[in-house]
Amino acid sequence: MKILMVLTSHDSMGDTGHKTGFWLEEFVAPYYVFKDAGADITLASPKGGQPPVDPNSTQPEALTEETRRFDADDDAKAQLANTEKLSDVVADGFDAIFYPGGHGPLWDLTDNADSLRLINAFAAADKPIGAVCHAPTVLLKARDEQGNALLNGRQATGFTNSEEEAVGLTEVVPHLLEDAMKEAGARYTRGDDDFAPYQVRDGLLITGQNPASSAPTARLLLDTLSA
Repeated sequence: MKILMVLTSHDSMGDTGHKTGFWLEEFVAPYYVFKDAGADITLASPKGGQPPVDPNSTQPEALTEETRRFDADDDAKAQLANTEKLSDVVADGFDAIFYPGGHGPLWDLTDNADSLRLINAFAAADKPIGAVCHAPTVLLKARDEQGNALLNGRQATGFTNSEEEAVGLTEVVPHLLEDAMKEAGARYTRGDDDFAPYQVRDGLLITGQNPASSAPTARLLLDTLSA
């Protein structure tokens, strides 16, 4: 079982002067779900090399059992420091693709031609596509083999407008993901409570709402593969 994980290379929060990137827990929790299931994991990012970690995700209140496991895992840290350049990656040979979130993807993965090429290839080959929190932004411009919007008519979730408001970034992000997903035709759903785990599957499309959804979303992708 081979899984491709794609991370952001974007490190600045608009013009605020604050840093962003991928959210650490949203990477490491799925990473270990996949690794513990015996998956062969390849990491990629638009620029290759070390992707930026959102500094807020390394603060004590954001740390989890999985982030502490990663901190002691020299092999995983070395793999993260040497992600493949996204333009060099082809879909052939992989069984699924998964996108961790963080705010970074809103800027560099929404319109990324290489990311869209891969998503479209996975969709055409009937292979699972997973994304969590802000990462479902990668689906906004994706198309199926007939040229239709991949999200159109599909149940999906992602970081909510109210969650964005709660973290104070409504006026900073390039688009509100909830609104953008609805505009792309998604049958957007969300959990009852902000920041609580919520994940949905529509066929081979698997999405999670927020950081707490990262491991459950990864497990749902594995369930989809085994089915």
